Amino acid sequence: MSVKLKRLNRIKELLNNRFISSHDNLVKMLEAEGTMVTQATLSRDFAELGVIRAITERGPRYILDSHESGKQIAKLIGFEILNVQNNESLIVVRTLAGRAQGIAHFIDRLNKPEIIGTVAGDDTVLVIPSSHTHIESLVSLIKKMMTEQVG
Repeated sequence: MSVKLKRLNRIKELLNNRFISSHDNLVKMLEAEGTMVTQATLSRDFAELGVIRAITERGPRYILDSHESGKQIAKLIGFEILNVQNNESLIVVRTLAGRAQGIAHFIDRLNKPEIIGTVAGDDTVLVIPSSHTHIESLVSLIKKMMTEQVG
């Protein structure tokens, strides 16, 4: 796992489990664990994760906004898919190296009834449709993901 991915995962854990009201507090928590991060990097991480500042009874707090993070992820998906192929029963999505699991997770989270599930390797995702009659529409959906946001 890359240093950035580890940092992003740790930020998500901290935001979900602790009351964090400022960048400075989070920077200090990360540094105490051995993760050095600048304010600028933290701001970019927040944007990528979809972190927003919410007003609570205890005061302002940074939280993960699933709607915002979904938009950010959707923007990246198109850059990570290289091509889409299919036969009469399956769809194969080729991705950048190491990105197949992220793409598969995104496809699974679309919660489309036309998709039974996905199987991911390093740079290949196998999309299993619920019926061969859905192949064409699913290929179109995945190709659309390559050029714009999908929700």
